[in-house]
Amino acid sequence: MISDLVLGAMYLGTRTDRDTSYALLDRFVSAGGTTIDTANCYAFWAHPSGHGGQSEATIGEWLWLNPGIRDRLVLSTKVGVEPLDTGGLEGLAPDVVRREAQRSRERLGVDVLDIYWAHGEDRDTPIGETVDAMGALVSQGVVRRLGLSNHPTWLLERARAHALARGLEPFSAVQLSTSYIAPRPGARVEGKDHRFGWVTDETLDYATVHPKVEVWAYSPLLGGAYDRGDRPFPRAYQHSGTSDRLAALAEVADRRGLSRGQVVLAWLLHRRPQLRPIVGVSSLDQLESALVAAEVELDDDELAQLDAPA
Repeated sequence: MISDLVLGAMYLGTRTDRDTSYALLDRFVSAGGTTIDTANCYAFWAHPSGHGGQSEATIGEWLWLNPGIRDRLVLSTKVGVEPLDTGGLEGLAPDVVRREAQRSRERLGVDVLDIYWAHGEDRDTPIGETVDAMGALVSQGVVRRLGLSNHPTWLLERARAHALARGLEPFSAVQLSTSYIAPRPGARVEGKDHRFGWVTDETLDYATVHPKVEVWAYSPLLGGAYDRGDRPFPRAYQHSGTSDRLAALAEVADRRGLSRGQVVLAWLLHRRPQLRPIVGVSSLDQLESALVAAEVELDDDELAQLDAPA
């Protein structure tokens, strides 16, 4: 379903100009999309200032131009990896969590953040302190749900246990990178610098045992490599297991008259546990392709065929 698809807003307001950004948001919502994912640091590397906030500000401007649309949306943003002028990242200390939640709300022009994520690990701050600060925001009514991105599963469990023991809102979503094919174990993937930013068998097992914990998948299409000859898969993905899975993927795609990337998105949405794909699109054509994929119904035989190659 389109409502399970997440629109990734990373480059809205930087690489994606304002008019295109507004057009993407308009089309996504008109098609039935509800969930928009951003972060306070997006996209610092694409802006002359070296700081983020452009994506949130662009969404906020669009919301202001579309009164009444806010209640139809789930707005998701993150804290933790905005660069500091003095070097390093902002981290997840309680004062940072509180300050940045306020700044994100101001840029978005909203009273409440629907999902607030701890974006990346901060081993200098005990996870309990972060949980207490984020849980307090839920208790105060300025955040509805909490998520954890790019953290190991053991830390997710520790954070949830801490929250539940204190009567606070636990993390109920995790955001990690994954796709239909996987890199060689231990191989470095260019551009992916989060050590624990990957869906693993342990992640899937945890989500199966804890069905209230959603798994959101970023970079599901590997930069368009499934369908674009000018964008080869990163070297870490080039192994025999990839070849077998791509063959199965191509067979299902050809039979259905779909692109390989569309089948990848449909597979993520229909597999169990479900992995909600975050699609970062830069054009209406790319968005339309993702919207078609979200409406594709894969049957049990197709899912079995896609899952067969190990």
